[in-house]
Amino acid sequence: MQSLVDRLRNLIAKTSLELTEHQLQQCIAYVLLLDKWNSAYNLTSVRDPQEMLIKHVLDSLVVAPHLQGNNFIDVGTGPGLPGILLAIYYPDKHFTLLDSLGKRIRFLNQVKLQLQLQNVTPLQARVEEHHLENGYDGVISRAFASLNDMLNWCKHLPSANGQFFAMKGAAVQEEIAALPDFVKVTAIKNLQVPELDAQRHLVILANV
Repeated sequence: MQSLVDRLRNLIAKTSLELTEHQLQQCIAYVLLLDKWNSAYNLTSVRDPQEMLIKHVLDSLVVAPHLQGNNFIDVGTGPGLPGILLAIYYPDKHFTLLDSLGKRIRFLNQVKLQLQLQNVTPLQARVEEHHLENGYDGVISRAFASLNDMLNWCKHLPSANGQFFAMKGAAVQEEIAALPDFVKVTAIKNLQVPELDAQRHLVILANV
């Protein structure tokens, strides 16, 4: 079987992304940790590390070119998706990984330690109860909630010029039609994930 790192290298080559050898190894180390912890902690329904490369690693990394700012929060991060992968890609940007479940935060602390990610802060909290004085440049969500719910729960999190980055599947227009009136859509990006047979979009929004 093709090694995970060779497989990832080939997948990355089908995108505009650029990763160093060190970053590739960090991505693989994350997948191996996720696979190891998954049996006890049930962190993801994806069980095959080869499949994780597409459905988790690439599906997270394709957002990277669209991020603007330096300080981000990944709400409902789960096992660190997309936050851990984005932190690997952007070592000079900071990512707060927020989740309400302790087992996920324990896993993320282990990932941070083993991958030596200095730009990651795992945080166990409910999103409604978390506040940062000056807000975040970007509020990222992936498979967290409906667009409407996410915006209502997270509206206090962006800075004055901050943005929401919502990763969505095919039915994105239906959710946009039901947006609350305190936000506006600034862009909708069609994301191409190699070998993933599903639509992916990134909806970028800002407070009105």
